[in-house]
Amino acid sequence: MRNSIKKAIGETVQSLVDSGIKTSFTEKELNTLGVTVPEIQLTTKQIKEIRENLNLSQPVFAKLLNVSPSSIKQWEQGKRQPTGATQVLLDLLKRSPHILDYRLTS
Repeated sequence: MRNSIKKAIGETVQSLVDSGIKTSFTEKELNTLGVTVPEIQLTTKQIKEIRENLNLSQPVFAKLLNVSPSSIKQWEQGKRQPTGATQVLLDLLKRSPHILDYRLTS
């Protein structure tokens, strides 16, 4: 593949990834195109704001995320950082606060 075409495809795919549009590329294909999946960085303040925007206490937020209340407290105090799927879920909640409303049934 010519470098100019490869670069154009890579830029297009990177834009798709950055926009959150689902793609079906393998990690090897993304690497070949020079596409990176951005790291999720959430500050303690952002984590607390996500919870407060949902008007939830730490224990209820913990239940919603299926983690311990101690984890929420430690994240908000900066003693620990969320990892893996929880980090992605928090990022989704930051972008779409009501994505888990279905879990809060009355």
